[in-house]
Amino acid sequence: MFIAAMLIFGTIGVFRRAIPLSSAFLASARGLLGGLFLLAFTRLRGKGGGRPMPPRLMLRLAGTGAMIGLNWMLLFEAYNHTTVAVATLCYYMQPTIEMLLSPLVFRERLTGRKIICALVSLIGMILISGVAEGGASQRQNLSGVLLGLGAAALYAGVVIMNKKTRGVDAYQRTTVQLLAAGTVMLPYLLMTDGFSGVAFTPAALALLLVVGIVHTGLAYALYFGSMEGLAVQSIAMLSYIDPVSALLFSAMLLKEPLTGMHVIGACLIIGSAMIIEMGQKRSD
Repeated sequence: MFIAAMLIFGTIGVFRRAIPLSSAFLASARGLLGGLFLLAFTRLRGKGGGRPMPPRLMLRLAGTGAMIGLNWMLLFEAYNHTTVAVATLCYYMQPTIEMLLSPLVFRERLTGRKIICALVSLIGMILISGVAEGGASQRQNLSGVLLGLGAAALYAGVVIMNKKTRGVDAYQRTTVQLLAAGTVMLPYLLMTDGFSGVAFTPAALALLLVVGIVHTGLAYALYFGSMEGLAVQSIAMLSYIDPVSALLFSAMLLKEPLTGMHVIGACLIIGSAMIIEMGQKRSD
C-alpha cells in the first residue's frame, strides 16, 4: 500500500503536463476532489466519527491547508518551467529547509552532520539547476527551480506545523487540510480571472479527476492505511520511491533529458535528505 502511494505520487508531474489548465485551478480542484474523496472514505470506514475539532484547531489546520494549496500551485507551475525531474528534486529540498529552520522553531542544535548534509544537498541543487551553464534556456530552467524551491519551503512549513499539532487523527486532519487547500485557491482564481481560460475536454476532465481522486484522495488513503504495519525507518526509506520514480517516469514517458550531472545531483539531494530524515526519526 505504501509503495503504491509513492508510485502514484511519483506520476503526478507526468499527469500535470497533460492537463491544459492553470496551476491554480488544478491545485484547487485537486484539494476539493481529494478532500471529498477522503471524507467519503473515512465515513465508509467508520473513521470519521471522532469528537468535533475545537474552532482554534480547525482554524490552524485550515491555515496549513492554505499553505498546501499554494505549495501545489508553485509545484505545478515549476513543472511548466523546467523538467519534471528537476522540479521534483527541488521539491525534495524540503527536509533540508526544515532542518535549517529547526533551531528557530524547535530550538534544536545544528550538528556537524546536519550542516554537511545541507551543503551536500546545496551542491546537488546547483548541479541539477544548470545555473552555471547560462543561456536563455537555463534562465527558463532557473525559474522552474525557484518555483520548486518555493513549493519546498511551503511544504517544510506544513510539516513543521503538523509536528506542532498533536493528538489529531491523521485522516481527519488531512481531510480538513485538503478541503482548505482547494477552497483557499477559489478567491485567487476569482481575482485573477483564473476561470476565464478553463475549457474542459473529455480528456482534460478525465485527467483532472484522476489527479484529484487517485493522486490525492486514494493515495493519501493508501499512505495512512499502511502506517500501522510499517516501522518508522521503513517509512523514511520507502518515501524516496516518490522522487526516484518521478525521475524515471519523466525520462521514460516524457523523454526528458537525464544527464550525468542530473543523476549526480539527484543522488546528492536524495542521499542527504535520507540521512536527515533517518536522523530525525531516530531522535523522535
